[in-house]
Amino acid sequence: MNSNRESFASRMGFILISAGCAIGLGNVWRFPFITGQYGGAAFVVIYLFFLLVFGLPILMAEFAVGRAANRSVGRAFERLEPKHSKWHLAKWPMIAGNYLLMMFYTTVCGWMLYYFYRMVVGDFSNVTPAQVGAMFGETLASPAIQVGWMVATTLIGFGIVSLGLQKGVERITKWMMSFLFVIMIALAIRAVTLPGAGAGLRFYLLPNFDHLVKNGIGEALFAALGQSFFTLSLGIGAMTIFGSYIKKDHSIAKEAANICALDTAVALLAGLIIIPSCFAFGLEPNAGPGLIFVTLPNVFSQMPAGRLCGAAFFLFLSFAALSTVVAVFENITTFWRDARRFDRREVVRVNAVLVVLLSIPCAIGFNMISGFQPFGEGSCVLDLEDFLVSNTLLPIGSILFIVFCCHKRGWGEEKFYAEINTGKGFKFPTHKIVRFYVKWVIPVVIAIILIQGYFQKFAPELYNKIFG
Repeated sequence: MNSNRESFASRMGFILISAGCAIGLGNVWRFPFITGQYGGAAFVVIYLFFLLVFGLPILMAEFAVGRAANRSVGRAFERLEPKHSKWHLAKWPMIAGNYLLMMFYTTVCGWMLYYFYRMVVGDFSNVTPAQVGAMFGETLASPAIQVGWMVATTLIGFGIVSLGLQKGVERITKWMMSFLFVIMIALAIRAVTLPGAGAGLRFYLLPNFDHLVKNGIGEALFAALGQSFFTLSLGIGAMTIFGSYIKKDHSIAKEAANICALDTAVALLAGLIIIPSCFAFGLEPNAGPGLIFVTLPNVFSQMPAGRLCGAAFFLFLSFAALSTVVAVFENITTFWRDARRFDRREVVRVNAVLVVLLSIPCAIGFNMISGFQPFGEGSCVLDLEDFLVSNTLLPIGSILFIVFCCHKRGWGEEKFYAEINTGKGFKFPTHKIVRFYVKWVIPVVIAIILIQGYFQKFAPELYNKIFG
């Protein structure tokens, strides 16, 4: 192992930063609206089950590869693969997934920062619901706003990474994550104490499986499975780098369980903020992505102290998004440092320019090149990039990690299970039934998710007949 390799100053730093990578807009944007769409608490129960039986083992596989190799995905496979094998080639689609994710994530994070600014200056005070909806349309239509806030996001993220692992990434992300939880708890208390919030709490916390049947049990199951799988950003090596920083005195099974718990807590708290607030003001919690930028600003405009609550809400969204941006930028930076031994600041300078250039198509995809509609009318560059990451690279990468860890032509399951259970804390079961499940069932299920996503996108009529 390289004694000069950077490491976290504390275990808490590792936990918060790894959680920050996992905690993103999938938790606080997608989770509340799909929970509302598929029946509230009944959907949450299924999601938590899938997170435990699918998300946790894949997260452990990424962590194990990183810790055993003491490297990012840039060199991890090369250190662990059998001689004359080609596993190291997997690093290229994985790092490509990191870049592709940032090509649209920087733009969406920019929306959060911009809406925080607009809440602070009072742009949403004393406006009608129609005006709030028009504001988001105007935001998307402006190339200057889209590109400007995307560039700001990229410079903030790489600026933090340039300071180093401990002085930049660890120190600043710890503050962001700490404030994120404080803000979320305060907003959740405010939301559940609103007049009329009780109906939202019952919808969110009391399972009613009739809602699932009403909205389509097959589609709801796949939505819960997909959310549990994608929420941890698995399959593109983004978690491998943090595995390389885990010390041997704590088991990977324990640390992965901690990350899953924090990720789930944020998702549940986000729902606890959003769904009761919508019910309190008679708005639908299943409004799709517009829930964040249209429905909720309307809620805050009607709420006592709404300007303050709205600013706090978009600040917490900004922290959630930025924590992922910083974590992925750190992975990109360490990839090139491991693979080519470049200087940190040199890598940061080159990649800051590269990510800005790569992100421009998404930023102008809502205005200057809005005529490019890859999936038909109403689609845009963001939809294409999101589909390639979420429905292609994440599932394929996750299959690769599981196969590499559990098959003798890869790293091998004996080494894998020994690695994840080394150290104090929770031990993952190694019974032959569990091994069979991880080795064979999980890859098959992921493959089904992959195929299902393509059916849903490119053959919707056939998809509805099979899964509807």
